[in-house]
Amino acid sequence: MENKTFDNQGITLDESILMPKQAALPAEINIKDAVGHDRFEDVFEEFSPNQVVKIVPKKQQWNFHCQNAIVLRIEVWSERIIRFRYTYTRHFQPDVSYGLDPHFKKRDVPTIIAETHDFWQLKTHFLKVIVSKKDLKIKILDIQDKIICEDAAGYYAKTTMMHGTTDVRITKKCQPNERYFGLGDKGCSLDLRGKSFENWCTDAFAFEPDTDPLYRAIPFFYGFHQNTSYGIFLDNSFKTKFNFDTEGNNTFYFASEGGEINYYFIYGENLTDVARQYHHLTGKPDLPPIWALGFHQCRWSYFPEKRVKDVAQTFRKLKIPCDAIYLDIDYMDEYRCFTWNHKHFPNPNQMISDLQKIGFQTIVMINPGIKQDEDYEIYAEGLENDYFLKRVDGEILVARVWPNETVFPDFLNHRVREWFGDLYEKLYVENGVAGFWNDMNEPANFKLNIKTIPNNILHHSDKEGIFSHAKGHNIYGVMMSQSSVEGFRKLRPEKRPFLLVRASYAGGQRHAAVWTGDNVATWEQLQMANRQIQRLSLSGFSFSGSDIGGFKDVPTGELLVRWLQLGIFHPFYRIHSMGNNEVGDSLSDSSIVTEAEARNRLDQEPWSFGDATTDLARQAIEFRYQLLPYLYTAFYKLTTEGQPMMLSQGFYDSTDVENFKQEQQFIAGKQLLVAPVTEANLSEMPVYFPKGIWYDLQDGTQYIGNQLIMIKTPIHKIPIFAKAGACIPLYPVMQFTGERPVEILKLNVFYTNEVEISELYEDAGEGYAHLKQQYALTRFKTDGSKNNIFKISRQIKGHFTLTYHSIQLIINGFDFEPNVCLIEQKPIIFNKMSHNRYEVIVSAHFKEVIFK
Repeated sequence: MENKTFDNQGITLDESILMPKQAALPAEINIKDAVGHDRFEDVFEEFSPNQVVKIVPKKQQWNFHCQNAIVLRIEVWSERIIRFRYTYTRHFQPDVSYGLDPHFKKRDVPTIIAETHDFWQLKTHFLKVIVSKKDLKIKILDIQDKIICEDAAGYYAKTTMMHGTTDVRITKKCQPNERYFGLGDKGCSLDLRGKSFENWCTDAFAFEPDTDPLYRAIPFFYGFHQNTSYGIFLDNSFKTKFNFDTEGNNTFYFASEGGEINYYFIYGENLTDVARQYHHLTGKPDLPPIWALGFHQCRWSYFPEKRVKDVAQTFRKLKIPCDAIYLDIDYMDEYRCFTWNHKHFPNPNQMISDLQKIGFQTIVMINPGIKQDEDYEIYAEGLENDYFLKRVDGEILVARVWPNETVFPDFLNHRVREWFGDLYEKLYVENGVAGFWNDMNEPANFKLNIKTIPNNILHHSDKEGIFSHAKGHNIYGVMMSQSSVEGFRKLRPEKRPFLLVRASYAGGQRHAAVWTGDNVATWEQLQMANRQIQRLSLSGFSFSGSDIGGFKDVPTGELLVRWLQLGIFHPFYRIHSMGNNEVGDSLSDSSIVTEAEARNRLDQEPWSFGDATTDLARQAIEFRYQLLPYLYTAFYKLTTEGQPMMLSQGFYDSTDVENFKQEQQFIAGKQLLVAPVTEANLSEMPVYFPKGIWYDLQDGTQYIGNQLIMIKTPIHKIPIFAKAGACIPLYPVMQFTGERPVEILKLNVFYTNEVEISELYEDAGEGYAHLKQQYALTRFKTDGSKNNIFKISRQIKGHFTLTYHSIQLIINGFDFEPNVCLIEQKPIIFNKMSHNRYEVIVSAHFKEVIFK
């Protein structure tokens, strides 16, 4: 068999122009059918760029054409974001993205292009892009000619007759001491260098730190070297691969098993600036209902109805705050989505109403798999309207999930998305379910060891026509999310939707919260959860959390408490466990049991490990509710500025290399350093403080940054430290959000001899009046820059009416002894609480408070 290369016009090309040359063999792959007979041979062709022969400019876009039909298209999207697309066929595929925010606007950026003997140069205000005429290799520099990122081998593509494109990749050089971060929910250490990964949404039950791939496909990563920061988003929904110098040859590559190399290069002033730009590119979530940031309780499964009510009533009896209770798959009628098992739940409307009266929202699971049952109305309707995924020959795919024989809606089709979104009407409108949980949406399949459906299943996309599941797999979950949320908004437009999903793709943060999946009750998994939520936050998905205590197995009481303490700072805060999947007896006054009994019963409620653990769990959850105004403000900054709700310590201050080593510490919001305890029996531990001055949030002890300090960590203590100058708002403890109006706001203020700005965002916590100025955005400024004078000033925007009329100011860390406190230049009485801590009650509408 002769091995030739053809361009897209069918013209035979001289192999000598390929760089590097094609393999000198007819690459033969014997394919055998089910009975072992040879059916055909396959050949592959490889493509790398050779001489650039022309450049075709268009507004904000330049096409570089190689002699062998490879084309590079460079598009300037902003002064700091540049898009690179490659094709080996001269023609680009349809320009469709499932990851980009459809509202992102490209800017008209002044760009200068210049030509030399060896290369072309594109120049914006911040960047220079060098394109080699010899081989199309790219070099990106800053305006001072410092190298940010550059190609090593550059572009490569491989295609076969039987499978089409099987490999497209870019290989780049690692810069000196370069670090890599991102890629979503990977469980390993935060620095990705020396590791390789795949992105392929996978049902990864009981995953471990080195398990890969996991549930989400987020093909975005950061590079950092010599105080230079950038990000690369490979917008390709096929299986993608990332290798960060595993061979030790100072190169890294990113690749896909199909489609195009289509990536966005993002240059930032620092790593957090890159994160903000990525959020603007792929989208930011809307504000959720504030109850979604409260504590949630879940188990596989709570039933019958009496069990659900007893769990809820036990929360209230023991005064452990909780906002939501979840119903897993057993609420359904034999796993038929959008139905109720009336044996276990004879009157769902009344149950949901009764739960609402004591402050509980009800969340139920909806999976993508539809039970194959001709008497099941939803299956019959989907069958009649051709809504389900099919094989190449037109046969409907039948997989096996919880209902056994299962079919899957084709969420790539807008008609299917609209139909599926409308199916929520009975649960959402008639029954009063408050939110939903899309599980198993990789999609999972129990029939095959690949855990999902075959790649040759066909999707019928309203954007691109027909394509295979090889392309549709990684976006299946996010398109289900879009279908669900669009349905919620249509059915109840006055409500902010809440959706929790497992599988997703870059940009999926616009639609839903995520959790890390089916983890295990171990200390190692607690440490991994800490890393995963940091990484998810930096990868666009701030609204995330883990199954607190572990989904599989049962934690010790100490592990549960420490996980609850960590979870305070994870935007999604939920206990979830595997349980024993049996109908349990109703809980009673004796439901607080010993730890051994709890482990035997597989219980994981906060009261399941004895009185002492119950008290500690309550204390942790109560603090979450006190901290809600701070967390809600951080969510607001996410929705408006793209500021991640959590930062790894190295992202907070990348100028100090020690910060990158502190993988179990992080910054919550902008002003709290959190050092959670993630090891058993730890009575003290070292904490490395980043630059500046920090104060213990609870007792006001001052710590100087850029040093390692031993901190006591008794079981009741969460090591939390506020940045000097910060104003940290706290609400009173409530059993659920909105239980009663806030009558007084506690504002913990931490002294600084500089100037610091803090913000507090408040609104109704539900609905959309905040889009019509019905919000209050308060800006606090602390200023201690003058000797023996400390000022706290306040400005407010918006028209939301605050429920509280007073603010309790608690000022920590004075470096002088104040003699007088003035509010609007008038003296006011203040109290000395301890050596350097003072308290004063002021009007909620104050403009300036001065201590001197």
